[in-house]
Amino acid sequence: METFGTTDGVRASAQRAGDTAVGAAGELKNLIADVEDLVARIADLKDVDVARVRTQVRHAMDAAKETIAERTESLRRRAESVAASADDFVHDRPWQAVGIAALLGALVGVLATRRS
Repeated sequence: METFGTTDGVRASAQRAGDTAVGAAGELKNLIADVEDLVARIADLKDVDVARVRTQVRHAMDAAKETIAERTESLRRRAESVAASADDFVHDRPWQAVGIAALLGALVGVLATRRS
C-alpha cells in the first residue's frame, strides 16, 4: 500500500498519471490508424471530390499525429518534473508532507461521507 507522503507513492502517482495520458494518446493513434485505413481503401476511387477529401484527411491525419507526439512528450516531461518536485519536497520537508497527506486524507474522507 502506498502513501502520498512517501517518495515511492509520489512516483507511483506520477507514473499512473503519465500512463493515463499515454493511454489516451494510444487511443487517438488507433483512431488515426483506422481513418488512414479507410482512406487507403477508397484510394482507388477516381471521383474528384473523393480525391479532394482524401487529401484533406491525409493532411489532417499528419497534423494530428504530429500534435499527439508533441503533447505526449510534453506530458511526459511535465509528469517527470512534478514527480521530481514532489520527491524533493518530501525529502526537504518530510513532516509537512505527512501533514499535507493527512489533511488531504481527511478532506477526502469528509467528501466521501457527504456523498454516501
